[in-house]
Amino acid sequence: MRTNQPQTIHLSEYKVPTYLVDTVDLCFQLYDDGARVHSTLSVRQNPESKDVSAPFTLDGDSLNLERVTLDGKALVAGDDYEETGEHLVITEVPSQFELTVVTWIEPQNNTRLEGLYKSSGMFCTQCEAEGFRCITYFPDRPDVMARYRTRIEADKATCPVLLSNGNDIDRGDLGSGRHFVTWEDPFPKPSYLFALVAGDLVEKQDTFTTCSGRDIDLRIYVETRNAAKCEHAMDSLKRSMRWDEEVYGREYDLDIFMIVAVDDFNMGAMENKGLNIFNSSCVLASQETATDLAFQRIEAIVAHEYFHNWSGNRVTCRDWFQLSLKEGFTVFRDSTFSADMGSPTVKRIEDATLLRTAQFAEDAGPMAHPVRPASYMEISNFYTLTIYEKGAEVVRMIHTLLGPELFRKGSDLYFERHDGQAVTTDDFVKAMEDASGRDLTQFRLWYDQAGTPLLTVSDNYDSEQGVYRLTIQQTIPDTPEQTNKQSQHIPFALGLLGIEGEALPLRLESTGDAANAPTERVLELTEASQTFEFYGLAQKPVPSLLRHFSAPVRVVYPWSREQLVFLMSHDPDGFNRWDAGQRLAVDVIQSLISSPETAEIEPRLVEAYRALLADLSLDQALVAKMLQLPSEAYLIELADSPDVAAIHRARERVLSHLATSLRDELVACYHANTGGGAYEVTPESIARRSLRNTALSWLLLINDDAGRDLAVKQYSDADNMTDRMGALRALVNSDYAAERSQALADFYERFQDDPQVVEQWFAVQASSDRAGQLPQVQTLLKHAAFDWKNPNKIRSVIGVFAGQNLAAFHNPDGSGYGFLADQVCRLDDSNPQIAARLVAPLTRWKKFAPTYSALMHKALGKIRDKPELSADLYEVVHKSLEA
Repeated sequence: MRTNQPQTIHLSEYKVPTYLVDTVDLCFQLYDDGARVHSTLSVRQNPESKDVSAPFTLDGDSLNLERVTLDGKALVAGDDYEETGEHLVITEVPSQFELTVVTWIEPQNNTRLEGLYKSSGMFCTQCEAEGFRCITYFPDRPDVMARYRTRIEADKATCPVLLSNGNDIDRGDLGSGRHFVTWEDPFPKPSYLFALVAGDLVEKQDTFTTCSGRDIDLRIYVETRNAAKCEHAMDSLKRSMRWDEEVYGREYDLDIFMIVAVDDFNMGAMENKGLNIFNSSCVLASQETATDLAFQRIEAIVAHEYFHNWSGNRVTCRDWFQLSLKEGFTVFRDSTFSADMGSPTVKRIEDATLLRTAQFAEDAGPMAHPVRPASYMEISNFYTLTIYEKGAEVVRMIHTLLGPELFRKGSDLYFERHDGQAVTTDDFVKAMEDASGRDLTQFRLWYDQAGTPLLTVSDNYDSEQGVYRLTIQQTIPDTPEQTNKQSQHIPFALGLLGIEGEALPLRLESTGDAANAPTERVLELTEASQTFEFYGLAQKPVPSLLRHFSAPVRVVYPWSREQLVFLMSHDPDGFNRWDAGQRLAVDVIQSLISSPETAEIEPRLVEAYRALLADLSLDQALVAKMLQLPSEAYLIELADSPDVAAIHRARERVLSHLATSLRDELVACYHANTGGGAYEVTPESIARRSLRNTALSWLLLINDDAGRDLAVKQYSDADNMTDRMGALRALVNSDYAAERSQALADFYERFQDDPQVVEQWFAVQASSDRAGQLPQVQTLLKHAAFDWKNPNKIRSVIGVFAGQNLAAFHNPDGSGYGFLADQVCRLDDSNPQIAARLVAPLTRWKKFAPTYSALMHKALGKIRDKPELSADLYEVVHKSLEA
């Protein structure tokens, strides 16, 4: 680990690689006590580089170098090369040469889970972003693309399955109980897409026939105990492959596509060419062990990693500043896929909720950065919501501005023009411009400017002329290292509603036929202030603003509570109907934060929820979403100097009041959505279970004995994890202590041998302000099932406590902050990536009321003062304290 300040890397300093690698021949000799890696590179000088006499510099991390040869000649340390720890520098090389490097590594001791490591006795790799340098010395950057041939040698009994990228071209016995398999990938790829897996795994096989008639061999590899949990992932893969052909015209290019489930994994999954490695929680599912949300998440992640085959692998990033080139585009693709597979409105609500709660917070914090960052110290810190989710919204806005046909034309041009290349976000936008004829010069600011634009909307109505004027002002707040920002190009979708809820024609000219005018328009904002006039309106309309969440912005408009109730009932845009309900609930909760406990709760909120429960014509999936109050995290984000305890009390008051007022309706809702036949993962079935479990949770919030009996019965009778977990969560968040303890004990006894389900058991407790106070969370860390080496276990307890159980984490005595600081310091010595991600809740200390912020600052200072602070944690902590 570094003890001094890590180096800052700047986009402006990018230079093309001095040398290119055409082919990489790898031989892995795997043993119980380590692995020997033979790497032979075919290298040539880059004709685009001006450094013609530069030495050949390779990156390395935690390697034991055994031998180096250049064109068959053994090199001598000190005379021919220098090994610095982080680099291997070959002093003099010809313009074209072959270099062989032999290294010894110890995967069994690799707790960072970067490079080659062991998980449950299985060898596996994680090379993005800079993990390949932990395997062998290599120019480890994404614009060095080569063809790989990989031979794996291992013990046949412990590692009967040997996998790598590409196609299996040779295999055989080596004697002494060992064997080998050789894989060849015909497509050039950067080193971050290299993958290797070796272990005792079972194979689930299927096939897919492409649009051109080719049969693709599909395989999922898992540990034997998980053999029955692969069907959903396999079906999701086949749906993804078909969808990508139909929507983007992208056909799979290899003869085989493989997925491997790994228990110990820092990320969700990795798109390595032809061999995707998944966190087990993102691929394994059965009716008995996975919730509906887990099924949906698995489908989305399988799709995401598969879609990377083109948007990330065939066309990859020139450098890590372009990370959103592949991630933002691919998140947009998987989001659209998920919308097509389920409820588009609900999917849009889920995406917007994540943005408004978490990404907007990131934009307003000390680690705020543009979608294309200008600098970084540690690239692993930039796998952020800004890169992924905001990056996806930037692509979505291009789709909105161009329309689906021109966007498809642009994506086709992008793939055809840059196939096999490492490119930039500018190249992506240029393809869209060239295909559509649109000038997106100003739009590019979305890639370069950090922060969430604020749109302040005002209006007036001229009854004599029948003209409605809408004025929109945009401002972008200052962020670290960025001030005085330019106005951005923002697509702003809107509609106008009449007094009966009818959609009004949007005429932008005083003349013209109202019958032909659209009832929804996408306005294009390009200036600091713009006014739009709508003609031929006989009454002042109610505006429906930013429909479909057409841009990742905040909108401020003085809606009255009456208008919000009206939009909840009449807006034809499902997203804005939900948003109106959220805004109404936010207004009510905020009004109670500083009020005495006896203050009246807005009766219109109760009636609006009563109408929702009674309206069977609505999409029940939308109703389920609308019944969920704004989260504490979102309320904190909206507040200036938030008092977390006061926000928690106010929100609990509103929940309790709603549940008490609607008790009979909730019981009726529960029973109306019970039954329905065999378990299915369909939008209708998911909506029904979501409604039922929401009603149940509300009943237990008010200690309703009938609700308690329903929860106990549902838990014991459940034939699926959604209903079992729904009942368990309701009991855990209730005051029925005996029933809570009994259900938790039973759940663990049932599922103690299933690591992924135990993670759910940890999380349901750590997220509860009743069952997850700090002493209980500390007890969970001592539980026999908790494993400090497993990122999922760490996230399910520490991450959930600090990120979801906000009232307990933000205890005014600061104990939650001190606890997180202690765990982060401990993890920094073994897994710096996880440590740096867990510290995020402390980084926005300036956001909170003084009683909180001082204690958060103190906790950050404790981490800063830790000896041997990793580069990952150094960057996050120092930027936070210096903000």
